[in-house]
Amino acid sequence: MVLLKTPVPSELLKLAKKLRRQTTDAENLMWRLLRAKQFANVKFRRQHPFPPYILDFYCYELKLAVELDGGQHNEEDERERDARRDAYLAKQGIRVLRFWNNDVFSETEAVVEAIYCAVTVHQPYPLPPGEGGA
Repeated sequence: MVLLKTPVPSELLKLAKKLRRQTTDAENLMWRLLRAKQFANVKFRRQHPFPPYILDFYCYELKLAVELDGGQHNEEDERERDARRDAYLAKQGIRVLRFWNNDVFSETEAVVEAIYCAVTVHQPYPLPPGEGGA
């Protein structure tokens, strides 16, 4: 079965590239932790276009998005927008983990543990030596 990729609108690509150059401090810290398959040997992409949205961090293989939210996301209209966005992504089979920017700094270990739990739920655990096929 061949999966056809939907072309990403050029304006969304330009915005994603701009966002990669203008990252927040929380995004910089998270990217240092998730980049280059150093986190549970899983590849994350940053500022990944998924029309009509751009995902802060996205693992294509696991259909997992990690979103970092600043204080503006606590306003009612932003909460409603985020809920619509998360519902749309869920319909596409994408799980969304949301964290507050300040938690990335003050509770880094807990944030990383939550992401690790979400990642490892979908990965097979290696069998101990001597078990399974040769």
